[in-house]
Amino acid sequence: MANQTAAGTELLTYVREFSLREDDILRELRQLTAELPGGEAMQVMAEEGQFLAFLVAATGVTDVLEIGTFTGYSTLCMARALPAHGKLVTCDITERWPDIGADYWRRAGVSERIDVRVGVATETLEQMLTDGSSNSFGLVFIDADKANYPRYYELALRLVRPGGLVVVDNTLFFGRVIDPAADDADTVGVREVNARIRDDRRVDVSMLPMADGITLVRRR
Repeated sequence: MANQTAAGTELLTYVREFSLREDDILRELRQLTAELPGGEAMQVMAEEGQFLAFLVAATGVTDVLEIGTFTGYSTLCMARALPAHGKLVTCDITERWPDIGADYWRRAGVSERIDVRVGVATETLEQMLTDGSSNSFGLVFIDADKANYPRYYELALRLVRPGGLVVVDNTLFFGRVIDPAADDADTVGVREVNARIRDDRRVDVSMLPMADGITLVRRR
């Protein structure tokens, strides 16, 4: 059995040439985000955005929850893949970053599908559960502060409906998950959620060595 193919710069360029379909609106938002402090590291790869859109379209979901908006590249990708009556709720700690993406959402004609919730994400999600949103979403994408990943995961499982997907980003976390010297809160949070998902009999799981690690979780 062949091992995983290492994707260096040349091979990644090949993949982009034959797979990536990033239009001008997405490209402009990605390039603008890359110029922000920490922007290049924090935003999803273009390939990952396309993959998220693929998942939304392939599963036929109409309700998406995103935990961690940043400038809204992934938000835009998923919102475009929704049907016209679909809805995407996205959570961020500040209005500063989603405000950057808002113009691009408008230009793409999907701003009416996007509901931005600003505040501490755990509190936002808890309030959604209190308001009766359990089992409401077909797909939940987790890409926020890593220290709180275990809590986000548990809340996501209550908000996603049976048969729905929870997509967890950065589950390889720049390779720090296998570095015994890395004991910061973010790395510990990612390690904990990885172990929790592995042992969770409520779900089916597949960890993909794509981008910075993407774990697909299907609630049984």
